[in-house]
Formats: sequence, C-alpha cells, structure tokens
Amino acid sequence: MAGRHHTTTPVAALTPEEAADELARLAHEIAAHDARYYQEDAPTVSDADYDALRVRNTAIEARFPELIREDSPSRKVGAAPTGKFAKVRHAVPMLSLQNAFADEEVLEFVERIRRFLRIPEGESLVITAEPKIDGLSCSLRYEGGALAVAATRGDGFEGEDVTANVRTIEDVPKRLKGRGLPDVVEVRGEVYLAHADFAAINARQQAAGKPVFANPRNAAAGSLRQLDPGITASRPLKFFAYAWGDITGGPPEDSQSAMVRWLKGCGFVTNPLMKACDSAEALLAVYRDIESRRATLGYDIDGVVYKVDRIDWQERLGFVSRSPRWAIAHKFPAEKATTVLRDIEIQVGRTGAHTPVAKLEPITVGGVVVQNATLHNADEIARLDVRIGDTVEIQRAGDVIPQVVRVVIEKRPADTRPYEFPILCKCDLKTALVRETTASGEEGVVARCSGEFACPYQTIEHLRHFVSRRAFDVEGLGEKQIAFFFEDEDLPVGAPADIFTLAKRDETNFKKLKDKEGFGSLSVKNLFEAIDARRTIALDRFIYALGIRHVGETTARQLARAYGTWDAFFATAQRIAKGDAEARAEMDAIDQIGDAVVDAVAKYFGESHNERVVEKLVAELDRIVDAEKPQSATPVAGKTVVFTGALEKMTRDEAKAMAERLGAKVAGSVSKKTDFLVAGPGAGSKLTKARDAGVTVLTEDEWFALVGETGT
Repeated sequence: MAGRHHTTTPVAALTPEEAADELARLAHEIAAHDARYYQEDAPTVSDADYDALRVRNTAIEARFPELIREDSPSRKVGAAPTGKFAKVRHAVPMLSLQNAFADEEVLEFVERIRRFLRIPEGESLVITAEPKIDGLSCSLRYEGGALAVAATRGDGFEGEDVTANVRTIEDVPKRLKGRGLPDVVEVRGEVYLAHADFAAINARQQAAGKPVFANPRNAAAGSLRQLDPGITASRPLKFFAYAWGDITGGPPEDSQSAMVRWLKGCGFVTNPLMKACDSAEALLAVYRDIESRRATLGYDIDGVVYKVDRIDWQERLGFVSRSPRWAIAHKFPAEKATTVLRDIEIQVGRTGAHTPVAKLEPITVGGVVVQNATLHNADEIARLDVRIGDTVEIQRAGDVIPQVVRVVIEKRPADTRPYEFPILCKCDLKTALVRETTASGEEGVVARCSGEFACPYQTIEHLRHFVSRRAFDVEGLGEKQIAFFFEDEDLPVGAPADIFTLAKRDETNFKKLKDKEGFGSLSVKNLFEAIDARRTIALDRFIYALGIRHVGETTARQLARAYGTWDAFFATAQRIAKGDAEARAEMDAIDQIGDAVVDAVAKYFGESHNERVVEKLVAELDRIVDAEKPQSATPVAGKTVVFTGALEKMTRDEAKAMAERLGAKVAGSVSKKTDFLVAGPGAGSKLTKARDAGVTVLTEDEWFALVGETGT
C-alpha cells in the first residue's frame, strides 16, 4: 500500500491549505484501515505503515491545532461496530496506547511521568512491564459475580455484543471466585489463539477446502465474531486478563500489579511474565528478556506494555487524546527473512488503486508462512529496483502484512529486467491509470483506474456509496442488498440508473424478486417505494453520491451552493474536463475548493464511461433540487460556529445545515477563530477551551434566539 509514501513535504513546510487537505486524506485513509483491521479482521497495511500515518497526522495537528477535524484519527479508537451484532456502550472507554519504537522514547516516557507528578530522582517510581498480546481486545462485565455481557472494543466507546461466543472460552470464568465482590466488575483483556491451536485450525480449514487464516490474530478475531457460537466453541480461544473498566466502588486494590493479582484470584488467567520495575533501565531489561523468549511463548506478542503501577498516580496523569498518559507500548522491531521473488501481481482495490504484490517462494517469517508481500506502488518498485527472479529480504512489520525491504543484489540473476508498471487498468475497459496530484503540487504515488463507476473493480464500492445515508439514502437498500443485486443474474445492478429501473424490470421477469430468498411481497413493495421516493434529491446530495474522489459531503455542499443547479455544475465540469482554463479557475476560486478537487472533477467527467453513467441516472430522476443560497444578512453570516454536547432540539447534522444556511462556517474544533460555541448537555473539553479563549458560549435556546428561529 502507499501509506508510507504519500508526501515528501516536511510538516514544517506545509501551508495551512496543504495541511487541511492532508488531514482530510489522513482521516479518510486511517478510518479505512481501522475498518479493515477492527471490523473485517483483514488489515492491508503493516503496523509500521499504519503507525507512520498516525505519527504524521499527530505532527500536522500539533502545528495546526485550529485544523483538527471532528473525524480526526486522534479523536478515535478502533472502528465503529459492524452492525452484525448488538451494540454495547462501554461504561468506561476502551482506549488505545501510544507507541514507542526506540529505547530513547521509553526513557522520555519515564522522565515525562516524573516531571508531571513532580517525583524527584531519588524517589521510587514503579512501572509494570508485560507482554503486549497480539489478539482482540474484549471487555467482560460481571454483575453479582456472574458474566452478564462481553463486548469487543469497537471504536473505544461502543463495541459489539459477543457474550454468547465468549461463554465458550474456557479461560473466561462464568462466575467470579472470591467473597465480597463488587456488584459490577468489568474485566478487560485479550482474546487470542495459541500457535499450536492456530496450526490445527488451518489444517482443518485446508482439509475442508476452505481458506486458511493469515495469522493467529485474524483467526482469533474471526472466531470470536462468528454469528454461530458453535463455530466459536470449536476453536480453542484463550483469554489473558490485564485491566479493568467499571467497578462498583472503584478498584479494590491500589496498584496495577495488585489488581492483576486480584484478577487472578477471581479466576482469570494473567500473564506470568508481568514484572514491576523501579527504573527505565529495568523496564528495558524486561523488554529484551521478553523479546528473547518471543519465539518460545506459544502465542503472538508484538511488544511490551509499560504502566505506572500506582492507581492514584494513573488517575492524576489522566489521558491525552485517545491514550492514557500513564501507559505506553514498546513495539518490537520487524522480523526478517530472505526468499526469491517469483512474480509481481497487480491487485485492483475497490477504489481502483493498483497495488503491486510480490509473489514469493514460500518462507517462514516469525512462525508464519509468507508467500506474498506488498510492494506498495510503482515508485517503491523503482526505488528498490526489484525484479522478477531477485532474492529479496522480507519484513513482517508488526507481524501483519509482509513487505519487501531490499534486494540482495549479489544474488541477482544475469537475465533479469527492470519491472514495467502497467499504464492501463486490468479491467476490460483498459482505462488509463492516473496518478493524482497532491496538495503540494507533486505527483501522487497511487495509480488508479480512472473508469470509476464503469470499472468493474470499483462498481460495487461506488454503488454502496451511492445509496449511503448522506447520499441517496435508499431505505432497505444497504450494503448487503447492493451486493445481492450486483451478483443477481435476473435483476443485475451495475450502475446507479439500474436501481431506478428495478421495479420495471421485475414486472417483465419470469422469476420475481418477491420469490427470492430474503425477500417477500411486502419487502419488495417497500423497497420499490423507497427507491421512487429518491427520484427527487438535493443537488449537494446528488454530487456527493457520484463518488468523485476528494468530493466529500462538505465539498459537495460548497459546489452545489456555488453553481446552484445541476445543469450549471455539469456544464462546468464538462468544460473543465475538456481543458477550459476559465471554467477551471472559476471552480478553483470557490471557498475550500483546491487543485485536488478540480483535478478529480476533470478526470471523472473526462471519462466518457462516467459521463454516460451520470446521464442515464439523471434521466431516471424526477428532479435535482437547486441548492439554497446561504443568507448574507444574518447575525451569524461569516462567523465560525462549533457545536458540542448532546443537542436536544436538533441533530448535529441539522444544526450544521442550519448554520451554513444562515451563512456561518461550521468547524469541528475550537480555535482562536471561533466566534460561537453552541453547547448542549455533556459538553466537555471544547466548552472549557472556549471559555479559556474568550469565545462566546451559547445554549441551544440562546442560539435560536440569536438567529431568530424557534428550534421546533
């Protein structure tokens, strides 16, 4: 993947416009990686590449705090629940840890703790060290001593209810041991698979002709999130307890190490390698000892976690962003091996991105048989000068996706030739691959098919986006139904217009939709009515639904307001696609619109396939509603507004739409440029920051009074 090579512009050299553009891209990319890791149990980048994305995001936000987005990765943990299971709200959030990769960072962590707590050098500071288990985080809630609810971490605040599956895990007690237990005890830990059990599961999968799992972490996550608990029960999952959440009356012990011993007394398996250390040097000694034992433990670990031992000090240290100040994960370096590269295969992703994959002579790296490794992109292939037939060094960074790190030149065969990256998509259209321009004006590294909707590799993803909540929002037509119609031979949906012809085509089909599994007369009637209800749509939603790269919800709204009508926008887009400099300058001059958006519009409408898709769609609609021009003569016109807390008289989307209609700009975070903060119940750090900065704070009622609306 391209995670490591998106930009070469140093953070210190970024302009505010470039920083905003990159923060938007990073938020989108990191969210996609989170979904693949936490929801789909199928990560596509290494831990190292993922960490690099987060590090750059943090660095940009530190330099431009006023640009921190509402959807910033620094505000999130994990990914939202998938919807396959019931949702569980965590009483105490399950946050993630900051990472350290070098000894110096561990020394700084210890010094930072001492400075914060004002602990002099001569006074003892005890910090625990324990293996970082590479599994799936889980929270177990006990009520009256009995297991009541088990939930995955999810996005840190809301996870999935996997109680039935967790009850099949032998390491998880159904009832806590001991007397005088608190009424509520939440135990946090990691669900994992031992190496021997993982090998046995893969052997069974292979014997049954089923796909094998890539590594124990994926297998454990997939096993825990089975809809059938019987499948989970057939896989010997294990559980290490190492933390706690909500406990009636608070933790019964006063230190991390004592609490872990208490958890063991309650019947949990805890890690025997955990140690309490009184210096940074002792922590690093434990780290090296655990690293040396890594291959013999029988389960996967990817580092060592350090935690301040005293709980009262943990509470004083508190949290920063999505992580506790009192803990850090010291990650292990990647494991490496050498093998022969037999071929380079181009894989096409759902966004049309063409990613080169090295097909390798199978080699075991860190206990896992590796046959494929990522080469990231064309620039990486050129940088490495990797060729078919080369002997290459493979690295499993973070024990997830292997990558090629170098070529062993001295072993290169004499007849090898430099690899030529394709210039056309693998799809039947043979559409040209394009490399986007970054905000700094440099050519991007990801080669994408410009076919968009017309490219079969991208079609289903575009269709899912098209019917999503902020696009056409067709009730009863979600991801599952889109996948069904995309594959269905009787009523295929390969383009947006096909959705609006479903009812007409169903009338003439011999095999009716109501007779197919998962449908019935009432559900089909409701679906067709829901589709008809979307034949009239607002212009901004329509533009957003087209799935033009870099045109998100906010950008679509800006374009809609600037051009007013679909005909005006479409005509301008066609002119830009044909190279009209005046039309390009006109779009580029729109507030919050830059070169990346204009280029994306040009490429999208410059593809005749896309143009035909759009024209067929428009022909099926009754009306694309003109955009409402923002008002200029209002008390908030030109002002920056931030909404926070639980709004009671309007949803966050409604509040945002109202403010923008009144000519205001809505921001996601408080800065010196903020004019108003509208605070509902439960407002937190934004309210504090606004008061400290002298920003005008309004209640919802005061907001409605200011703008002259009732809020009913």
